[in-house]
Amino acid sequence: QVQLVESGGGSVQTGGSLRVSCVNSGSRYATNCMAWFRQSLGSEREFVAYITKGGGRDYAESVKGRFFISEDSAEDTLYLQMTDLKPDDAGTYYCAAGAWGSCRLPKLYPYWGQGARVTVSS
Repeated sequence: QVQLVESGGGSVQTGGSLRVSCVNSGSRYATNCMAWFRQSLGSEREFVAYITKGGGRDYAESVKGRFFISEDSAEDTLYLQMTDLKPDDAGTYYCAAGAWGSCRLPKLYPYWGQGARVTVSS
């Protein structure tokens, strides 16, 4: 059983930085993809970034060059470092695990964290 517990997030001004973390209590080998998605009020959940078991990474175009996904295998923790934050980056950030196909599709992920709120003021 995989349980994902998130922490971090918060409120920053435009241009600021934040980091969200996600501790995975299950087996990392049970999933190829681990990812971050975000959702703002009234919008669908959208892909932000993923990392594969082999270390491959990809990002949504809107965050490339500003966000960085990483994981600490020893701590079973997934991170998303966010820099140069913009108001459009605001929302609830969810970590996800368990996908084996396309790492960008939220419907392929059976395990989700509870969400971490990010607010960006202009």
